[in-house]
Amino acid sequence: MNKGFWENLKRPIFALAPMANVTDAAFRRIIAKYGKPDVMWTEFVSADGLALAPEEGRQKLLLDLKYSESERPIVAQFFTSSPENMKKAAELAVELGFDGIDINMGCPDKTIEKQGAGAALMKNPALAREVLRAAKEGARSTSSGQAALPVSVKTRVGFNKPELESWLPEILKEEPAVVTIHARTRKEMSKVPARWEFVKRAVEIRDETGSKTLIFGNGDVPNLEVARQKVEETGCDGVMLGRAIFGNPWLFTEREPSTEEKLKVLIEHTKLFEKLLGHIKSFAIMKKHFKAYINGFEGAGELRARLMETENALEVEEIINQFLE
Repeated sequence: MNKGFWENLKRPIFALAPMANVTDAAFRRIIAKYGKPDVMWTEFVSADGLALAPEEGRQKLLLDLKYSESERPIVAQFFTSSPENMKKAAELAVELGFDGIDINMGCPDKTIEKQGAGAALMKNPALAREVLRAAKEGARSTSSGQAALPVSVKTRVGFNKPELESWLPEILKEEPAVVTIHARTRKEMSKVPARWEFVKRAVEIRDETGSKTLIFGNGDVPNLEVARQKVEETGCDGVMLGRAIFGNPWLFTEREPSTEEKLKVLIEHTKLFEKLLGHIKSFAIMKKHFKAYINGFEGAGELRARLMETENALEVEEIINQFLE
C-alpha cells in the first residue's frame, strides 16, 4: 500500500471536505491563508467529462482542478463508474502535481447515480473495486513503476440501509490509503443526525481485517473540539469537516475573528472568486457565502439583504466599506 504524504501527518488528521460549488479554488485559497487544515480536497470532478468532453467543457472541468502551492497537501477528487476513465483521471492528477487522489463513492446526487457513480457504486462492489484498482494503476509514476500518489475513497455507511459489514471489507481488499465514512446512508442524505457508531465500527472492521488503511469520520462536526471528541470515542485516524467551514475560514485555527475581520475577508474572498472563476462561474455561487459570513451581529440582516442584490466584487466592497464606516 502506498500511503504517500499521509504517513508524514500527525494523528489525528483534520481535513477539509470536498463540497461542490463551495470549496472551489477561491475559497480554498482563503482557507489556506487564514486557517489551513492538515489536508485539503478539491471539489469533485467528473472523470468521464475529463476523458470525453469537447475541449471547451474539459477546460471548465480543469478549472476545478486548479490549486495553489499554499493548499498542499491537496487531494484531487473524481467521480466515475468507468475504470478506464478513472485511470486517465489519475494519470492527469499525477501530471498536475497533486498529492493524492480520492474517489467519490458516496454522493447522493441523482444525475451522478444515473451514471453508476457516487453512491451508486455501493450497489456494485465489484465495479467499485475495479474503479479503485484503475485509479491506483493510473497513479503509478511511469518512470519508477511505484505508486506515485496514494488513492483514497469517500463513501457512506450504505445505500438504502447500513451495509458497512459487507461494503467496507470489499473496499479494504484494494488497500486504499484512507477511507472516509460519511456516517449516514445514501437514503438519509443529510436529513438525520450522523451516526458515529458506524465510524467506530468501521475502525473495528479495519482492525479485524488487518488492514493498514486509515479511517476518517465525517458528518455533523461543527468544530475541532467536537472532532477531537469523535476521535476519542471512535478511535478513527482523522475527521473531515464540511459545512462548518461556511463563512468561517478560521475553523481549523479555532480562533474567533472580529466582525470587521470577517467582512474584510469576505471582500477578499469575493475578489478572488471573480479573478479566478468569474469568467466561467455565476456570481450567484458567491452569494451562498454571504449568508454564512454575515450573521450574529447588529445590522447583519440588512447588510446581507443589500449584498444579495450585488452583481460583482466592486459593489460588495463598496457596501461593506460603507457599513464599516
